[in-house]
Amino acid sequence: MFVDEIDIFVKGGDGGAGCVSFRREKYVPRGGPDGGDGGDGGSVCLEADPALTTLLDFHYQRHYHAPRGHHGEGSNRAGASGEDLVLRVPLGTVVSDRDTGEVLGDLTERGQRVLAIQGARGGRGNARFASSTNQAPRRADLGRPGPERWLRLELKLLADVGVIGFPNAGKSTLVSRLSAAKPKIADYPFTTLAPTLGIVRADGDRSFVIADLPGLIPGAAAGKGLGHQFLRHTERTRVLVHLLDPDPNTGRDLADDLDAVNAELAAYSPELAARPQLVVVNKADLLEGAGAEVLARVEGVRRRGADAGEPVLFVSAATGRGLTELVRAIAARLDTTGWLRAAS
Repeated sequence: MFVDEIDIFVKGGDGGAGCVSFRREKYVPRGGPDGGDGGDGGSVCLEADPALTTLLDFHYQRHYHAPRGHHGEGSNRAGASGEDLVLRVPLGTVVSDRDTGEVLGDLTERGQRVLAIQGARGGRGNARFASSTNQAPRRADLGRPGPERWLRLELKLLADVGVIGFPNAGKSTLVSRLSAAKPKIADYPFTTLAPTLGIVRADGDRSFVIADLPGLIPGAAAGKGLGHQFLRHTERTRVLVHLLDPDPNTGRDLADDLDAVNAELAAYSPELAARPQLVVVNKADLLEGAGAEVLARVEGVRRRGADAGEPVLFVSAATGRGLTELVRAIAARLDTTGWLRAAS
């Protein structure tokens, strides 16, 4: 199960109570008050862990309480503070307050932490209240209760390249051929219900991360189909590969498909719609025996790209045709954005 958005409840640890105690030893006259302070409660932190790929663990447990502070003791011994509770989340997780919408942190690097909630202060012991006019105070503070809040965790994939397009356009097959990723592949729409990440080596020492994203349909920006569940994962991509399906059995027009998907991107985020995009016609092996109507649709898209100065690429994810040229084109586009990374 792929979980990329969830609400959790977190509570900081309660503070320990201060102690009321007096020193009474045989050879220490007027020992006086020696009650120690209570320890502070533990805090709740979230930490980015690259070993995780989903928020599934939080689906089974929604409530998290940090340990409380220990109570103070006599002989001026302060109680131990409660340990911090560290919750590990995938890279790319955005943490925000569910009720106010305030963004607390965006965890995009290994080991990066965000403080979700602070533990409560411990109470003061009676030694704190001693004065020249009150030399034997019998007062101590109780520890404060730990604060609490609801958090919203939202996962946005950290991918350099996102493959978008209508359902069954061949996105999963393309990613499986370009990388070692093994997404589910079948001959029916909406096979991909969860994004899949793969690493593609562009050349000897450089690579990029590509994401197979769920199929998009008109109305997705308003929540239709996979809706925002799809569009959320395009936000961090540097380049979009727009995959078109010329299969005559679909009965769709390539130019209409291109416009429909771009309209959904623009409706969701104008910034996203302006992101660099490569238009790729998949299943090029089917064009060899295609009819005049299909070829005319393909030619229309090709001319449209040429007029815009953006040549359309033709590939076949099934046979491997044109994939080397596609990787080079993606790498070149990433180079212009400065985001092509060194291969590990």
